[in-house]
Amino acid sequence: MNEIVDTLICKSAGMKFNVWSCLICASLLLTAFVTHHSNEHKTLEIGMAAPDFELKGVDGKSYSLASFEKAKVLVVIFTCNHCPTAQAYEDRIIRLASDYESKNVSVVAIMPNDPACLRLDELDFSDLGDSYEEMKIRAKEKNFNFPYLYDGDTETASSSYGPIATPHVFVFDNSRKLRYEGRVDDMESPFRTPASTDTRNAIDALLANREVTVKKTKVFGCSVKWSDKKDQVEKAKEAWAKEPVHLGNIDSDSIAKMMKNPSAKLRLINLWSVGSGPCTQEFPAFITINRMYRDRDFEFINISIDEISGRGRILEFLQQQQASASNYFFDIKDKSKLIEAVNPAWTGVLPYTLLVEPGGKIVCTKEGIIIPADLKREIVNNHLLGRYP
Repeated sequence: MNEIVDTLICKSAGMKFNVWSCLICASLLLTAFVTHHSNEHKTLEIGMAAPDFELKGVDGKSYSLASFEKAKVLVVIFTCNHCPTAQAYEDRIIRLASDYESKNVSVVAIMPNDPACLRLDELDFSDLGDSYEEMKIRAKEKNFNFPYLYDGDTETASSSYGPIATPHVFVFDNSRKLRYEGRVDDMESPFRTPASTDTRNAIDALLANREVTVKKTKVFGCSVKWSDKKDQVEKAKEAWAKEPVHLGNIDSDSIAKMMKNPSAKLRLINLWSVGSGPCTQEFPAFITINRMYRDRDFEFINISIDEISGRGRILEFLQQQQASASNYFFDIKDKSKLIEAVNPAWTGVLPYTLLVEPGGKIVCTKEGIIIPADLKREIVNNHLLGRYP
């Protein structure tokens, strides 16, 4: 059921309908599913005590409730790397921690997802997954000013608090009783001003020793990837393995047209050879990238540069790689024409990778083996895709 919510919220940028209508629909679905969810991972109720935890932060330190014992207000936020809604709130959470630091308020973020239960196509708004090592990268990139804790191996803390989605906020008073749980505010888009800053309102009330007026709100974002979702990952792998793999011929004139990119998609083009170790070594990374972003305005095209007699070997390699992308074969005898058609600045060294926007603008090139993390970042940060719905 939660996957339907993810589809509505996290795939919306790749479909032609109003994002905000999608969010309203997703919110209604989350409400409808809350009873089902509660039977699995019951959300902490208002007035209950904060469950203790012992979790490792991205700084290598161990944290528990005692780590924040001096705080008058404790804000626990369940969030993650991959979710577009979670990413949309990162800067606001940073500001929240900064604004209230001098007021004796502690903010701590917990990553609740089991990384092994995250499908590649659920990473279509991110360059990073939810592993501990990737959490360290995100925290460093964004300069997080709050502890970012990993709960992906056991999900014990997450099960105790019961977050429904990422992000999900829990605000506790001085005695560590829950006084507010729900959203950060009512506006997912980081480019619009929220009308109701619910988390800040709750914190302000507690600091003034007042009752929190709105104690609970709906949440929106990506469903928590509980460990029981591993079968969905396996089903996705099985489906990808069944996709047909084709290999077509292409000439220099067709490649020149391809480079002009008349499509509306960001085009990743890789030129490679089945006889090249570096080419075959990096190829699986392109399959991963294609599965991550292909549901959005993105496409992966690869062109094998080999002797025509090696066509069967090329197809066999592509089938082994489950390369259900746009695969082409170019006879190496016309390599000079190929260079001119692709990019006159190219020296001819393989592998060669380009990122081409609609209209033919080349925004990124790489001779030699790619660094997958850098290429993913380049793709998701491109204006045609982006990190937010």
